[in-house]
Amino acid sequence: MISYRELKKKPTVFRSMTGVSLKGFWALLPAFCQAYEEDLDRRDARRNHKRQRERGGGRQGKLKMLEDKLVFILFYFRHYPVQELQGWLFGMGQAQAWDWIHRLTPILNQALGYERQLPARKQGEIGAILAACEGLEFIIDGTERAVRRPKDKTRQATHYSGKKKRHTVKNNLVSDKRTRKIKVLSETSEGKKHDKKLADEQEILFPPGSKLWQDTGFQGYQPEHTTIYQPTKKPKGKELTPEQREYNQAISKERIRVEHSIGGVKVFGIVHQIFRNMCAGFDDLVMETACGLHNLRCDYPMTA
Repeated sequence: MISYRELKKKPTVFRSMTGVSLKGFWALLPAFCQAYEEDLDRRDARRNHKRQRERGGGRQGKLKMLEDKLVFILFYFRHYPVQELQGWLFGMGQAQAWDWIHRLTPILNQALGYERQLPARKQGEIGAILAACEGLEFIIDGTERAVRRPKDKTRQATHYSGKKKRHTVKNNLVSDKRTRKIKVLSETSEGKKHDKKLADEQEILFPPGSKLWQDTGFQGYQPEHTTIYQPTKKPKGKELTPEQREYNQAISKERIRVEHSIGGVKVFGIVHQIFRNMCAGFDDLVMETACGLHNLRCDYPMTA
């Protein structure tokens, strides 16, 4: 059975199992404890009757310590096993595993919010978050995640991505070029929607003087008060000049940083593998949480 007590003895194994370093885990734990207690308070408030016993009374579950609960949900995000396997590894059944997954995921998200690791989503927050970035240098890009083939024919058409040749959901994200942290995340949309259309709908307000690197998928995207760096598209039936190729290579060297950021997010298998959960809104919640975990990893990298 996987437990925090055994995993903490081997930091490299701990990172492989959870996706975060021990230092990052310890930094996140107090906020996770706070969010968990607040969740208990909300559950008590929803009850129409008083508790028959104090918290902690009654039969003890398999996840006794809050550290074990945090390890449980981080392991699920990191490896995304089927629920039967997740439950077996932590000494419980599939039904209990399902309950803990859906209970702890919002708590983990809230804890990352307390630590200010989540990307901005609301229009009012985005400007303040971007203005606080040193240098005002950003990179925007889109990323797609495979999902199960929808049964509804209309959803099949809207979720089919011609680029990936499969059914997907999509997000645009803006990363800080210097820190590689994800600063802005769009809503989760169907895979057929174009990157630029999704960016236009989000209407991101960049601080005056910002520099923005983007690929040709955002052709025509020009936020106000922003300097755009974008590769030159190859003219139909013609070739790029040596100067244009050199310019494109220079931009690619800068834009590769956002690919590293996306790769850091997709270290977590829940946003890398085919997404199996059909609960409404859960795909958006896990993407936001995975971006927050990536930002946490940037602050607490694994040391030798």
